[in-house]
Amino acid sequence: METYLLTAQFDNRAGHGVIGSRIGISQTADTFGLGEDLFAKIETRLLKGPVDCVFIDEAQFLEEEQVWQLARAVDDLKVPVMCYGLRVDFRGQLFPGSAALLALADEMREIRTICYCGKKATMVVRQDKDGKPLRDGAQIQIGGNETYVSLCRRHWRIAVGDLIIPDSAASDL
Repeated sequence: METYLLTAQFDNRAGHGVIGSRIGISQTADTFGLGEDLFAKIETRLLKGPVDCVFIDEAQFLEEEQVWQLARAVDDLKVPVMCYGLRVDFRGQLFPGSAALLALADEMREIRTICYCGKKATMVVRQDKDGKPLRDGAQIQIGGNETYVSLCRRHWRIAVGDLIIPDSAASDL
């Protein structure tokens, strides 16, 4: 199948215009930036030949208008669009792109991430260079496994100091 790959322009962890997985698989991709018209970008790509699917990585970095453009591509250009990204930031706040996707998506499938305790990880904590959790800062900061840790809500609350565990219950951790 011919898949049109797109990733955020400023996310260069795997290289500029590269989608990379934690297990080492990577593929070159076209990039999108803020304010870019994704409907026009997909339409232009379709002029070069058929596309079976559009795959967007780092979809949390989409703008609301870009999510609407992707919805138009599905409806008007008849090409499926699959988006992968985070729902919330390290503060527990929705990314604008994720909020728009939650509102407009025809279908959602969640890829399950596991907290170290074995429960479903729905949150991420951002750590400083010493591994200490941060509560403040810019919503967007590109980083990898050394910066972000996926946690269940309870362990995220403990990490950011929102839930104090009495010593007698510390064995639950």
